[in-house]
Amino acid sequence: MFKDPVHKKYLEYIGLGAEIAIALSIPILAGYWADSFFESTPFLLLTGIVVGIILMLGIFSKVIRNVGKME
Repeated sequence: MFKDPVHKKYLEYIGLGAEIAIALSIPILAGYWADSFFESTPFLLLTGIVVGIILMLGIFSKVIRNVGKME
């Protein structure tokens, strides 16, 4: 799509931001919905937060491994 390497870097960063946002927000929203459905507030929401943080840490570790390979 873009031939300039600077634009490719921007697209990588935008994709990374979207990946982090999705990995954190979907488990939290699912936990919130499950809490309202099962009336178990706040346990499933807290579970969703923990799952989102674990997914986000996994993404960070993947990025850190890729940075070492790029240099």
